[in-house]
Amino acid sequence: MLSPSLTDEQRRYLDYLRVQRRLAERTLTLYQDALLRLVHMAEADGLALLTLSSLQARRFLARLNEQKLAPRTLSLILSAWRGWYRWLGQQGLVASNPIVDVRAPKQGKPLPKALGVDDAVRLADHQQDNADPVAEALDRCLVELLYGGGLRVSELTGLDVRHHPQSAGWVELDAAETQVLGKGAKRRAVPLGSHALAALQQWLVLRPQWAAADEPALLVGPRGARLSPDMIRKRLKQRALTAGMPTHVHPHMLRHSFASHLLQSSGDLRGVQELLGHANITTTQIYTRLDFQHLAKVYDAAHPRAKKK
Repeated sequence: MLSPSLTDEQRRYLDYLRVQRRLAERTLTLYQDALLRLVHMAEADGLALLTLSSLQARRFLARLNEQKLAPRTLSLILSAWRGWYRWLGQQGLVASNPIVDVRAPKQGKPLPKALGVDDAVRLADHQQDNADPVAEALDRCLVELLYGGGLRVSELTGLDVRHHPQSAGWVELDAAETQVLGKGAKRRAVPLGSHALAALQQWLVLRPQWAAADEPALLVGPRGARLSPDMIRKRLKQRALTAGMPTHVHPHMLRHSFASHLLQSSGDLRGVQELLGHANITTTQIYTRLDFQHLAKVYDAAHPRAKKK
């Protein structure tokens, strides 16, 4: 028996998300997997996707829940289904959205993991013994842009050396900032601090050793091609290991660290929201909980009434 494959409508929807919405490749992969689940269950029950009812969709959710999938995973799957049916409605292919009122079980909201200030600075300043100078300059640059600018990994990989009509993002050295394309194709300017600017300038001096003269990408690997998100994750993981980090470090952890440390120092929630490119301030407010955790640790360590016997 052949495995189910995406329908033509689903492929068109994913193309729409890739071209019009410009979603990250990792997000597109997750959405594709979710849509394949939908095809599989519909085929197993002999149901037509374009006439799926809300009751049938709830049964699909119950079946997924029986597989012990995490609430977060269930929410993502439903989001992909809901978005597809919304798009089908806009195309006039369905009369209603069967997923509109279907919700995953409530999930706890874990705090984002952030490095301490000392660990983040140690990672950025780390100098690997006997390292290739070009590789070392690249790794320092990507760490400084992730931690110093709070960039998403997709925003980082989309950066070009300079602006051109197809640029998703680019650097402006004279203005000491980067122009990035965030979620929902929203553009924002991100300032470059002195350390990030210095790391960027050092990388640009050495970059021609790996990159061809006509290569637009800012960050390239040894073969001269634009770094992918997976390549950045691997390089960051290796740098964290050699720097002796106490935990696994990934790109989004540096974004969390950027937000948490900035909020601790400034208390400016609106400013942090703007720098992160969050559409809703409630998304940024989670970092106030991290800030409270930091204050609670200071209290536990310093206040005479908090010290345990």
